[in-house]
Amino acid sequence: MDPTQESVQDDKAGAPAATSAPVPIRARQALPPKGACWYCDKPLDNVRRFCDKECADAFDEEKEYTR
Repeated sequence: MDPTQESVQDDKAGAPAATSAPVPIRARQALPPKGACWYCDKPLDNVRRFCDKECADAFDEEKEYTR
């Protein structure tokens, strides 16, 4: 018995609509790593920008109010 192939349209009608608008980056994501936390100046490695989530959130909040 031969396998049966069903005709499937590939028009993505059943797929969820993807938004083409890019997600805006936060101000903190555009910062280069500097070896210290951008909010509290705690020493860090040369990869991280903030020492923890609280400092990152506080930085975002401060930037929002100083625009």
